Amino acid sequence: MEHSTTLLARLLSLHPKLIDLSLDRITRLLGALGDPQRRLPPVIHVAGTNGKGSTIAFMRAMLEAAGLSVHVYTSPHLVHFHERIRIGQAGGSTIVSEALLADALARCEAANAGQPMTFFEMTTAAALLLFSEHPSDLVLFEVGLGGRFDATNVIEKALVTVITPVSIDHTDFLGSDIRTIAAEKGGIIKARTPVVIARQEHEGSEAVLEHIAERLNAPLVRFGQEYHVIEENGRLVYQDETGLLDLPLPKMAGEHQLINAGTAIAALRRTGFGLTDSTMFERGITQADWPARMQNLGKGVLAAQLPPDSELWLDGGHNLDGGRVLAQALTRLNTRHPRPLVLVAGMLATKDSVGFLMNFKDLAHQVFAVGIAGQTASRPAHEVADHARQAGLSASLAGTIEDALQRISRQEWPVAPRVVICGSLYLAGDALSRNRTPPQ
Repeated sequence: MEHSTTLLARLLSLHPKLIDLSLDRITRLLGALGDPQRRLPPVIHVAGTNGKGSTIAFMRAMLEAAGLSVHVYTSPHLVHFHERIRIGQAGGSTIVSEALLADALARCEAANAGQPMTFFEMTTAAALLLFSEHPSDLVLFEVGLGGRFDATNVIEKALVTVITPVSIDHTDFLGSDIRTIAAEKGGIIKARTPVVIARQEHEGSEAVLEHIAERLNAPLVRFGQEYHVIEENGRLVYQDETGLLDLPLPKMAGEHQLINAGTAIAALRRTGFGLTDSTMFERGITQADWPARMQNLGKGVLAAQLPPDSELWLDGGHNLDGGRVLAQALTRLNTRHPRPLVLVAGMLATKDSVGFLMNFKDLAHQVFAVGIAGQTASRPAHEVADHARQAGLSASLAGTIEDALQRISRQEWPVAPRVVICGSLYLAGDALSRNRTPPQ
């Protein structure tokens, strides 16, 4: 059988566009495959702009702590495509094997018979096929882009839908204002199905989501109304009409991860599975991990290139709000343990790099701008540096991540610096590959 890498490369040629939002093509393909989307274990469907992956990571960890098996579909991957599909089994889900992935892709390609199909549509069909053929208690399914016409929205029924924070991103596909984007994200809300709405940072997005839910008679579970999450005395306190949970803080750093953890709990408590045991939530919240979200790279090839006692962090946030929550997390970290902050930043040309970097004004000591290896859509390093200066930051160019770290190491520091590689999930994937620590 062909290797999945060969298959995936060939599948990229089936449609002239990488993104073409529609449900018609994947519906046709799934019909040829016997409609696997109708033979899935119960589904939790997750859309939003920021926090989708982390919220799913919390749900997976909590469900597995309760002894349940969980299939998971997320995107994009960081190092290897296989990361997008996890197969649930006793003892915890595992990244899909090469044999299973290659077989599913080959069957999807054969069923498609050379007709136009985007890469994401084809790979989503493969995930649905695998999930329909392997028993599991639940499926956690992440939207790729938008929601209304995203390929994952072929799922007609769900236990719960979840909308994480909505912000301005992918304006060329979803619209240029927050209300239009929220309407696209809210396209996954399903009739008479509970919808959990996380804390929304932009005025107007929650009202749009509420309107969609009310029209579909979907019970609303809103942050700050039907459920509450606060940090109190170094603990996470969650409360809804079922009761109160006093939990440890998440393993994942940043105030936004408290919100993501609370969103995960709210969703699981609406599944009808009777998930109320505080032990599962406590174990899950301390075990949940999600690569490239304020990930500490304390070990590996890259950290070894910095001065002794330095910190090296990795974050894949790439839009205005992603930069804001990263800056907030770094501010909190700096309050407890002050260090000079240096950013190694690379971004795609489609992203608002000035808006992202403005979050770090008066916080970052210096920015080293890099290109993103292997990405034709990478913003040139000199443009990233120019945009950093427009954002009020001191910026220099570096050829690679390693070059940036070596230049940081050659500088004199009164205290070993805190270095953060940031600006793009693609840069994060490159960093993990160079560090030889791919996601497991």
